[in-house]
Order: sequence, then structure tokens, then C-alpha cells
Amino acid sequence: MATMRSNLGIMKILHLKRGYFLLKLLCLVALVLIFCEFLIYYLVIFQCHWPEVKIEAHRSSKQSSASVLKAMFLSDTHLLGEIEGHWLDKLRREWQMERAFQTALSLLVPDIVFILGDVFDEGKWSFSQAWADDVRRFQKMFRHPVCTELMVVVGNHDIGFHYEMTAYKLKRFAKVFNFTSGKLITRKGVNFVMVNSVALEGDGCTICSRAEAKLMKLSHKLNCSQQQEENHSKKRCSDVEQLPASEPILLQHYPLYRRNDAECAGEDSALPEEKNIPFKEKYDVLSREASQKLLWWFHPRLILSGHTHSACEALHNGKIPEISVPSFSWRNRNNPSFIMGSITPTNFSLYKCFLPLESRVVTIYCVAGALLGVLILAHLQLLNPPFYFAQHLIRKHKAV
Repeated sequence: MATMRSNLGIMKILHLKRGYFLLKLLCLVALVLIFCEFLIYYLVIFQCHWPEVKIEAHRSSKQSSASVLKAMFLSDTHLLGEIEGHWLDKLRREWQMERAFQTALSLLVPDIVFILGDVFDEGKWSFSQAWADDVRRFQKMFRHPVCTELMVVVGNHDIGFHYEMTAYKLKRFAKVFNFTSGKLITRKGVNFVMVNSVALEGDGCTICSRAEAKLMKLSHKLNCSQQQEENHSKKRCSDVEQLPASEPILLQHYPLYRRNDAECAGEDSALPEEKNIPFKEKYDVLSREASQKLLWWFHPRLILSGHTHSACEALHNGKIPEISVPSFSWRNRNNPSFIMGSITPTNFSLYKCFLPLESRVVTIYCVAGALLGVLILAHLQLLNPPFYFAQHLIRKHKAV
């Protein structure tokens, strides 16, 4: 009897030890998952901050802080569709973007967020059911509080390149995102012009003609607002709605024309072997003609675009800066980012906020996996023979 009791006691102790070991493994796995899938976004984005911007001297400090528009700009989310999107890749990328976006909203609290096109990857060919599913997932991922406004610009993957673009695709995009081929919004005295750059083909197609006509009307309205004190403009601007006399900020998917990315610098610019590859007009960038039209119509003080998936800063006409915003998806970049802008009617300041490096997350998982393997082997006493062999060699060397 005593022997049986002793054996039962030993078995209980072994079960307890095994349970305690499994609990330690589960805790380690849980901690790594929580850090890599939740906490790392807070840790990285917490380091970002809204840039300071010069404000008019006559305003009080309270008026000054209230008059600054805090705007976030991101691009090329490329939500995967049912045709080319593998379910695991889709699940991973969408989780990453959702966590990054929701963390940024909670920590930074922007007034407005702009997505500069290619929201979807397969909008150019998806049917009604697939489109509805993509939209539902987008609305879940990029949900936002009432205090933050979300505006979306159309991209070529949303409605197709010019030869794929149809009125039906444009209409369904406009229905979801309240977007037109030329849209002007004003927030805190800052004018934004949102452009359907896919429609600036210049071939006279119906959609293209309507888009250009819309942009010309907006140009007239903005020019009247900026020249409202001049006598010669009073007659032709008498029936035009007055807007703040502020030079607009141009938002579009395609960048304005540039030869290539050779002059682009920074850790998130194009790869060195890609920088000298010539850009194709109306495919990689807008045509020279369309670019000059936009500059002539709007005289923007700043242009923000996407499409290339890489960062670039270009200068047009020697004075107008254009910022190409990299892709927000880890599927396209190891180091996604977004732009934070502090903007007033007369000035602006920009800051780039980088998101967690995917290579760093993978490294953490690999190290944790290796540690987990070592702990399991040690628990099963499979590491003892090599250790004993090493100790034997060391003792032998000392004796010699």
C-alpha cells in the first residue's frame, strides 16, 4: 500500500510539473502574439507626432490650435479580392492595416483622413457580390469615430485603367465613397481638390470630358475666391460661391509627370535598381499635358499622390512640391507609412509616420519559436546528452 501511495504521489507531482510547463509555454506564446499583433503598433505609432506649423500672429493661442487642420494621408491599401487573394494573405494584410489604422486614430485623433486611391485590388474587375464583400471589409477595417472624417480618392485598381474604366464602375465607387471625378472640399479654411486622375487621358472620352469640365468649373470657383477683391473679376464671378481665399491642395492617385524616381531619396523610396526605369505616361504617371493642365487650372501649393507604392518628393515649376505617399500595405512594402499634415489656410507642415517593420516582426517570431523549441527539448531532457558531452570535453581539456 505504501508503495502504491508513493507511486501515486510521484505521478501527481509529474502531472503538476507537466501542467506548469505547458502553462509557461502558453504564456510565452500569448505574450509574443499580444506584442506582435497589438502592442507593437502602439509602441511604434506613439513615437509619431503632429508637426508644428506657423500660424497667423494676430490669432490667440486658443484660436490658433483650433484653426490647424490635422490631416492624415495614406494610399494603396489594395484590399485583396476573391480572384487573386489567398485567404491567409488576405487575413494577415487586412489585420495589419486594421490594427495600424485603428491605433493611429486612437493615438493621433486626426480631423480628416484621405486615402489616395487603390483602396481595392480587384475593383477593376470584381462583380457585384465580390464588390459588396470588399466594401464591407473596408468599412470594418477603416471604421472611424464621428470626430474624424474619411475621404477616398479613386485609383486605377478601383475602377480600372482608362481602357477598363466604365460609367458603372465609377458610379458604384461614387455611391460608396461619395466621390466625383472632380470634388472640392473645404475644412477649416483649407481647400482640397480631389481628382480622378484615371480620367485625365486626354482622348475626349465621355468620362474624361466630363471630368475635365468639372475640374475647370472648380478652377473657376477657386480663382474667383482668390481674386475677389479685383474689379475686373467681379462681373464674371458675381454668381460664383465664395470660398476661402486659400491656394488648394491637390489630391490624386497618379503622380504628375516625372521621368523616373532617380531624384527620389529616403529609406522608403524605390529600390536602387528601379529608380532609373523610365515612367510610362498615362500608366505610371500622368501625361505631360494633363500635368500642366492641373498646375495651370489650380496653382496648388501642395500635391499628394500615390500609385508608385514608394516615397518621392518632386518639385514642379520650381516651386510646387509633390509628395508621393507609399503604400499602406505590408504586402507591397516592408516599411509602410502614412503622412501627417498640420495645415492652415496659408501654411502647412508634414511629418511621415512609419509603421512596424514586417522583417522585425518576423524576427521576433523566429526568436520566440527558437526559444520555445529549446524549452521543449530541455523539458524532455533531450538536450542533456549534448550538454554532458560538452562538459566532458571541457574537463578533459582542463586535465591536459
